[in-house]
Amino acid sequence: MDRNAIFSIVRDQLAAILEIDAATISESASFADLDADSLALIELVEALEEELSAEVEGFRIDDEDLESLKTVGDAVNYVAAKLGAG
Repeated sequence: MDRNAIFSIVRDQLAAILEIDAATISESASFADLDADSLALIELVEALEEELSAEVEGFRIDDEDLESLKTVGDAVNYVAAKLGAG
């Protein structure tokens, strides 16, 4: 799975959770700018873990790592690193 595919998954899941147009979400957008509160981020983590466990069995985003994810791009980079994607 390449980085663009990961971005699409993160963007689409976030758009569904926040009930906004996916086209308005860029990698540079911070979660704060998108009005994504901690509950929305937990929902995002759960959705990503569910969707990406097909790629990597037991895929998890550690709670302590969540604090360092400030932008959509941070989340994409984190997932790409966990999946070994470029």
